[in-house]
Amino acid sequence: MPNISSVIKSIQDIMRKDTGVDGDAQRLSQIVWMLFLKIFADKEDEAAVMKDDYKSPLEAKYRWQNWAQDDEGMTGDELIDFINNDLFPYLQNLENDSNKQALIIRNIFQDTYNYMKSGTLLRQVINKINEIDFNSSEDRHLFNDIYEQLLQSLQSAGNAGEYYTPRAVTQFIVDMVNPQLGEKVLDPACGTGGFLACAIEHLKKQADTTKEGEILNNSIFGIEKKPLPHQLCTTNMILHGIDTPINIRRDNTLSKPINNISPADRVDCIVTNPPFGGIEEDGIETNFPSAYRTKETADLFLIYIIAKLKVNGRAGLVLPDGALFGEGVKTRIKEKLMQECNLHTVIRLPKSVFSPYTSINTNLLFFTKGEPTLETWFYRLDMPEGYKNFSKTKPMKREHLKPVDEWWNNKKEINIDGFDKAKKYTISEIKERNYNLDLCGYPYEEEEVLPPMELIQKYQEKRAEADKNIDEILSKIKAMIGEKNVD
Repeated sequence: MPNISSVIKSIQDIMRKDTGVDGDAQRLSQIVWMLFLKIFADKEDEAAVMKDDYKSPLEAKYRWQNWAQDDEGMTGDELIDFINNDLFPYLQNLENDSNKQALIIRNIFQDTYNYMKSGTLLRQVINKINEIDFNSSEDRHLFNDIYEQLLQSLQSAGNAGEYYTPRAVTQFIVDMVNPQLGEKVLDPACGTGGFLACAIEHLKKQADTTKEGEILNNSIFGIEKKPLPHQLCTTNMILHGIDTPINIRRDNTLSKPINNISPADRVDCIVTNPPFGGIEEDGIETNFPSAYRTKETADLFLIYIIAKLKVNGRAGLVLPDGALFGEGVKTRIKEKLMQECNLHTVIRLPKSVFSPYTSINTNLLFFTKGEPTLETWFYRLDMPEGYKNFSKTKPMKREHLKPVDEWWNNKKEINIDGFDKAKKYTISEIKERNYNLDLCGYPYEEEEVLPPMELIQKYQEKRAEADKNIDEILSKIKAMIGEKNVD
């Protein structure tokens, strides 16, 4: 039994020697396309035993078992030439649209690259990957934890950090939305699949294991715009038991008119952390009603989510502070949300939850479609005792949200030192505030704003005091060195 963690570390160490792989994001992408093919090969081996009529979507020459499995197989220039000029073109143009597996493989490799230049180092990486048996339940379980760590490492990989939401947040949102068997669960900005992985584990607890795979295939849906996170998410879904994750699509969720969403397209649950701070390309906003047009991605996603939910459908999502107190289009979007949905709970999160990717204050919004909002509860989650900030080495944990769990089912108002920590606001009160939802925020010290002349006088007094202190120090120094006549 290999130590999975040490295997992955060895792979990363080998890649660092290769001149073609530059940075964490490329290294992760390189690991994942190879892991995907190894996982697929192990699943094929399992299918061949379980099904007499199993037929691989790949020609024999291109199956991992035939070019990678032998530790003494292809290496050096021969291996690099095969991967770059034969394997990748074949996988990127794989024809067999009636075969779902072929379609998934083609989509995965459409924008995937082999960054490694050394065939010798590449062979070493492949041999390390071959030490993992994805048909072993113990290996698979251990690797799930390692894969989560790999995804978390994206947080320090420049802009790639936007694809990863801390597990504490994804788990809490799924727990509160509480998807049920038979319901369709969607993440329209699924990134690496954190929300969907939590939803899968949530549904597995309710499923009959004999029908588990079929249920999950028909329950979990994701859309991701960019190739790397889509690749990571698809692999993540396979690791969590969806053998053919055909419902994880690579697409821009916002690229189609929301008026085209039919009743059959709607879903029961949406759990997501839509991109925020981003600006959509020209023309995307025309897919939305004119009153709600904006280029800001998070706002457009909120409108999309309202349209995509079934009546009685539930949503839990992450939104930045700006969405709560922004005016203009943002006010109209919040008004629409509260007219068409019951925005029952808003959880204010500490600033550093998404550190080091962003220090922007974020919030969790929970709502149900089909009835207007009559009242909304707000709860401020404070930093846990002993923490100044969350960080890469001290991330937020699910247990840090326990105070919210305890409050959730028996909501009551809480006031600490004159500041509201939890409070209920009626829709009338919210309308009076022009839908400004910046409520139960974090206490801060008020800064005294003085008139200009008073400010100047205060500055001059402080400068005079500082000059006096400097003069006294200089006098002492002069006395010590005996230079009494020095100016």
